[in-house]
Amino acid sequence: MYLSRIKLDTKKRETMIALSNPQKIHGAIESALGIEHERLRSLWRIDELRGETYLLVLTKDMPNFSTVSEQFGYNSGIVETKDYDKLLNRITTGSRWRFKLTANPTKCHKTPDDDSPRGKVTSLISVPYQEEWLCKRAEANGFSLSLEDFLVTKTNNYAFRKNGRQNVYILSVTFEGILTVQDADLFRKALTEGIGRGKAYGNGLLTVVQA
Repeated sequence: MYLSRIKLDTKKRETMIALSNPQKIHGAIESALGIEHERLRSLWRIDELRGETYLLVLTKDMPNFSTVSEQFGYNSGIVETKDYDKLLNRITTGSRWRFKLTANPTKCHKTPDDDSPRGKVTSLISVPYQEEWLCKRAEANGFSLSLEDFLVTKTNNYAFRKNGRQNVYILSVTFEGILTVQDADLFRKALTEGIGRGKAYGNGLLTVVQA
């Protein structure tokens, strides 16, 4: 696995449009990876650090994101790529990590006249419900945390048209804090496969550094 970081030029008009329409960033990533990767969906998210904006992308194979950098970043192509397996190999049960996760917290609501088996998927817009959503998913993803261990640090609402036709509404919520690994294998799976819905649109990528 490889984690790439692309510095974005927010003065570019195309970049500003893409930051409000994650479908464009998703398309650029898929195009850069090539058709052979189309079924290996990559995790990505937008990060801000020290006044700069970055695109993080996790891929199975070594990528070439020069075209993505040219499209949304700088002509010099500021792209950093690191071997992610080195971090994955350091994951052990009982270890503590500082984490950052941008996710799409949702619930399924079934009404009497709803024929679908799970009901309608709706976003959780209240911070307490968003925090509860993450706590409930901790065990299934191999870690534990309490409400005192993390905060919701950012929310973004996106509304755009998928492929120019279908209206899409996505709520992205960023959580930051400290977690404890309870099952190393499950946690590595969460790191590589993501958490929650909306992964094509910049949600689901969990990153960690040693606490």
